[in-house]
Amino acid sequence: MPGKSESEKQIDPATAESFIAEKHIGERIKRLRLKKSMGLVELGRHTGLSASFLSQLETGRVVPTLRNLARIAMVFSKDLSYFFESEPHTVFRIHKKSDRVRLPQTGVDDPTYYFESLGYMVPDRHLDPYYAEFVPLKKTVEVRPHVHPGHEFLYLLDGELDIRHGDKTHLLQPGDSVYFDASTPHSYRCAGSVPANALIVTMHLQHVQQAATRTIATSGVRQAQPASGQAAVGAGFARRAEPLNAVVASANPRS
Repeated sequence: MPGKSESEKQIDPATAESFIAEKHIGERIKRLRLKKSMGLVELGRHTGLSASFLSQLETGRVVPTLRNLARIAMVFSKDLSYFFESEPHTVFRIHKKSDRVRLPQTGVDDPTYYFESLGYMVPDRHLDPYYAEFVPLKKTVEVRPHVHPGHEFLYLLDGELDIRHGDKTHLLQPGDSVYFDASTPHSYRCAGSVPANALIVTMHLQHVQQAATRTIATSGVRQAQPASGQAAVGAGFARRAEPLNAVVASANPRS
């Protein structure tokens, strides 16, 4: 039986959806926009596209036409091929101990902890890892709880640490770890006479939503997804990333 001519061939819609999802076009647009510190409304003014449409485009809920993609590419001085090129090479960054910056808790006269970012050199990172030192406190000192979107993981290296999550307090000892929902008020307090040192990793809700969007798009299932604006990180470790980036950038011009 003779094969079909090129004009008779049809592309399976699911295959086309998968191809588009693999290119992460929406994520690439968002990266370009954020690097320019540009909001959706401002990008809309430059392209003639609505902010709501651009938001849906960035989250993968709509597929751009070549005409719309060309408008966006011109704003950032990019060729259309930029959105279809292979993704950059696998991320691999080593952070030397001597290059890290130790910063105290902000907003208080007597810091309850000091911390160092372990991932400040990784662009567009999905995780924020930290090394934290919790110092002994007087019994009368109140530790203020904080919240932020996403999840948090802590592994205690040495010392003793009280972690309060909601209305319950738990004692951690060396080798203990805890994984929890960071949108619940939580706080830490050194429970011994010597500092407690820990590794902490935070994952923002923004990245959880993006991962779910990619999974659904790749499977060819079209479902409405919640709008994923920039996750606002509350008080605590995660919000220290930007100040630390500024310090490192000034100290390391090559970055």
